[in-house]
Formats: sequence, C-alpha cells, structure tokens
Amino acid sequence: MTNKLTRYQAPHPPSKLVLDQPWALLANLSPTAFMQEYWHKRPLLVRGAIPSFGIAKQAGAALSSPISAQTLFEYACDGHSEARLVKAKPWQLIPGPFQKKGIPPLTQKDWTLLVQGVEVRHPAAAAVLSWFRFIPDARLDDLMISIAGLGGGVGPHVDSYDVFLIQMEGRRRWRISGQTDLSLRANLPLKILARFQPEQDWILEPGDLLYLPPNIAHEGIALDAGCQTWSVGFRAPTYRELMAEGLWRLAESLENRPDLDTIYADPKQEASTTPALLPQHLEHEILRRLQSVSLEQSPEFMNGITAYLSEPKPHALFTPPAKILSPNAFWAALQTRTLVPNPQTRMLQRGEVIFCNGEDVSQGQAALIQKAWLALAHDRAFTLGRTENSSKNKSLKKLSQFQSRMQATSPPSSHHSLYEAYCSGWLDLKKTAANPFVS
Repeated sequence: MTNKLTRYQAPHPPSKLVLDQPWALLANLSPTAFMQEYWHKRPLLVRGAIPSFGIAKQAGAALSSPISAQTLFEYACDGHSEARLVKAKPWQLIPGPFQKKGIPPLTQKDWTLLVQGVEVRHPAAAAVLSWFRFIPDARLDDLMISIAGLGGGVGPHVDSYDVFLIQMEGRRRWRISGQTDLSLRANLPLKILARFQPEQDWILEPGDLLYLPPNIAHEGIALDAGCQTWSVGFRAPTYRELMAEGLWRLAESLENRPDLDTIYADPKQEASTTPALLPQHLEHEILRRLQSVSLEQSPEFMNGITAYLSEPKPHALFTPPAKILSPNAFWAALQTRTLVPNPQTRMLQRGEVIFCNGEDVSQGQAALIQKAWLALAHDRAFTLGRTENSSKNKSLKKLSQFQSRMQATSPPSSHHSLYEAYCSGWLDLKKTAANPFVS
C-alpha cells in the first residue's frame, strides 16, 4: 500500500473547555484530574495524544507536521521570530536570524534549530497552544518548535518551567531522570548537565506527548531527519521579579495620592549633636505613611503584577490596519465581523479589570466596552451582532437598538479603549466569526 503524505490539520477547541471529561491529549484524564495528579508534580507519557496520527497510520496515509521545514527555516531567517541553532560535536550555540545557507540541510547530522513563538506566525501552532488554556493564561508562555537532523538535540538539561513535548514529525528518543545532581559542564555555551543519569527511556512517534514538570533532567535525540518536536512552555517568574514589577507600578500610582504631596515638616526638631544621623521623626513619618500604602490592601500592587504578566513579548511588533475604519464604521463592522486579539496580544483579568498588553483597558470605560473586553479575554473573540442576537427575525431591530445604546453610552472615540486597541493593531477585525486563532 502506498503511503500518502498529508499535513495534519490541528483542530480548534470549543470556546468553553470541558474540564471534567477525559481527553486523549492527557492520556484520557480530564484536565481537572491531570492538574491534581501530575501538574508541577510528576512526568506523564501519553501515547497517541493526537489520535489522528495513529488513525492515519492504520489507514496507510501518514500525517506530517502542519508546518513544513521550509516554513520554519523562513521564520528563522526573517528576523520576526527568536531562533537559535544548536550544533553538537562540538557544542555550538548560534543565535538567529540566519541566512538560508546558515541552516544545515536536513540530511546533515547533529544539529537542532529552535524557533520560538510560532503561535504568532502560524494558525496551526496557535490552535495547538489553545488546547492548553485549561491552564491560566498568566502561566502559558509560547509554542517553540525544534527541527533537527539525525542525532540532533540540545544535550541533557533541566528546565525551570513545566513543558509539554509533542512529537509532530519523525521520532525522538527521550531519556529523563529525577536526579538531584544538577551541576553543569564547564566552558560550554549551553547548560548541559555534567552527570546525566537517565532513569526512563522512551521513543516518541508522531502524535505522542511527554509532559515534564520543572527540574526533571531530560535529553531528546532526533532519530529521523526533519524530526519536529513542538514544545508548549510556561512562564516561571521569580517572586523577586513579580514583586519588583508590582512595587514599580505601585510607586507610579503614588502620583495620584494628594495626601503624599504634603511637604515634610519638623517644627519640633531639636538642636542635634549628631547631624549625620537620620532624624527619628523623619523615619517615623515615612513609616506612618508607608502603612497607608499597605501592599496586601493596595489594588495597585497586584494590578501592577497583572499588568506585567499581560505584557507582550519584547520583540512583539504591532502593525495598525492598512486602512483604519472611522469610529462609526468600526461599530458598524462589529455587527457582522468578529473582533479578535492579534496573535501577539496578551490579556489577563483581575477582579473586574482587564489588562491588555500591560495596559488597563476596562476601568472607566462604558459598560458595553467592558463587556467586550471580558469576551475578548476569555473567549478570544467578540462580535456585536452575535452577542446581542439570538433570533434572525429580530436581528435588525436588536442590532439597531444595540448600536444606538453603544453610541449613546460610549465615551468619545479618542478615549475609547476598544477602538484605540484596534487602531494600534492590538485587535483585528475578521470577516467571519471564525476561531480567533485562524488568520
């Protein structure tokens, strides 16, 4: 029987994930059970996590990765994606972007190309990343693809974050260890373990998945030319980093505290024989006011951390629409078109506040705009007509009423966060109400 090569088409999950039912992706565990039993605790190997590969193989029609090697090479060369090339024998780490001739041919051995943030470049990667939204967006980072020649790998190492390793093309051998000796080899450009002692050994085929919690030593070796492994990684900031960001934004908020504009005064200061000492009265007054800025009671502190976690990646570049609609045309378009986040846009919610790309976009906005931001944050899509209509017979009447209310209750367009985000390229208008991850 002749094998017919077909590219796998990654499906999109429903907008509301079912968390209490078994998922093939998680070895027929529900997301609830997976989080309780495995997340941040112990590894999990899942054979046939993507059943389509096994079904196709049985039918004699092998599936290949949704993204070709050529496309990945283009991403590594165009400067819009963070990319690294790792060569073994000897170990070398070469940062991108690359010239096409700088990437080895698939027939060459012992190299790996790593391309970060592919979810913002290709809809299939965005779809796969969306499978994991049962984990909070504040933790989800990006999808990295490694493509390798035979024998390619990055050496035995540990990660400080959780990772799902999905085999998408070719085979890869994974060896893992729970060892506590995490010392590194000296004088290498990569963090490679000095004494790797594997305890488990598997060969993953297309459609298989390996989940690893932090600090599990592991090594992956490509067993086929063009081996592709898709890695869903998670953010793991230190508490120092989070608190520093919160304190920085809290300090900014002090500009809005008129009670702190009072000039320090010390009418009872006595003559001193120790002028170099900080006056106790000054220290007392500062500490008294510091107590009024209590971190545990200050919304600015936690809001600052939320804003920080909603910031896009440093290399994100947003392009305004080629032809920006007027405010009225924008609202009219929302009757039939879907507003979705740009693939690089990040959003988080804290309480009733929505943060988008590091900015508070909901406070002080009209109620209907807040509703739109809530839908965008959770459903990754907002359509005015779909939100307000459930009956075709009443659609025109309801749309007219809704548009009138929108225009009556919305602030001026120059201060309207939803329209401003659209003008900045943070939000995109799609022609249909398709899944927001599809471009």
